[in-house]
Amino acid sequence: MQAIVQDRYGPAEVLALADVPVPVPGPREVLVRVRAAGVHIGDWHVMTGLPSVARLGLGLRRPRARVRGLEFAGRVEAAGARVTGFRPGDEVFGVCAGAFAEFACAREDRIAARPADVGWAQAAALPVSGQTALQALRLGGPPRPGRRVLVIGAGGAVGSYAVQLAKAGGAEVTGVCSTGKAELVRTLGADRVVDYTREDFAAVGTGHDLVLDMAGSRPLPELRRALAADGTLVVVGGEGGGHVFGTLHRQLRASLPSFSGGRLRPLVAVDRASDLRELAALAASGTIRPVIDRAYGLAEVPEALRRLGEGHNRGKAVVTIAGDGPGA
Repeated sequence: MQAIVQDRYGPAEVLALADVPVPVPGPREVLVRVRAAGVHIGDWHVMTGLPSVARLGLGLRRPRARVRGLEFAGRVEAAGARVTGFRPGDEVFGVCAGAFAEFACAREDRIAARPADVGWAQAAALPVSGQTALQALRLGGPPRPGRRVLVIGAGGAVGSYAVQLAKAGGAEVTGVCSTGKAELVRTLGADRVVDYTREDFAAVGTGHDLVLDMAGSRPLPELRRALAADGTLVVVGGEGGGHVFGTLHRQLRASLPSFSGGRLRPLVAVDRASDLRELAALAASGTIRPVIDRAYGLAEVPEALRRLGEGHNRGKAVVTIAGDGPGA
């Protein structure tokens, strides 16, 4: 099969399209013929090996996992001996290792049935970014009408879902984004859009019940000033911050006792089949819609990750892999 492989850390040029063996599913895994794969910032971090501290888990000199890609949609080709919920022919989406390939193996507890009337590309754009947005909003407590939510990075992969999910929960949403993404954020339902190139979001004022920071570029004390007295700041991620630790220092600071009390919360998203099923239901009902910036072919993955690293994407980029049958 063809797949995007990587044998060293670096820029997009370290990625190559190559022929590799079809993987063999373990007892609790399914083998999937991949129809589409989402392009996630985690793929960029593995490609570059940045921040450097991440190599302790990824592999010191080169990635332990050679094939890139984290999220997918496709059709089950074979199931391991202990898989009970899926069988060959089922159409699924979820999270795996090695999604930028014609075939990939995924654990049964990290996949769900593909949402009804949702295409391959749209389903592949849901798993990681959608789960991250769901879990970030939950850290702010149960949704309630009128809750004031500030989403920083509202035009990106996670932010575009966060805006829609917050509005679905009855919140009053302010989205912070660049000029080129402002109209998109309005169409997603934001009550107010702040173009950070023209206006300081701090001028919006304090009093937000929940602040979701996906951008990672503003100091924590400045973000806290946007909160209501009993509000919650969720540090989701963001880029920059240096090659060694990146923005991990912000996550660590959010965990310190001095920032506790339910006001400042770091988020480490977890892959759950239950969350994937919830996302599927929301997408099938039209409550949320994946925003697709651009679709690439498998050979174009290096360009897709280069563009992602430059911060140009509106919503998600996806990789489509030719196939036949329903939804292809």
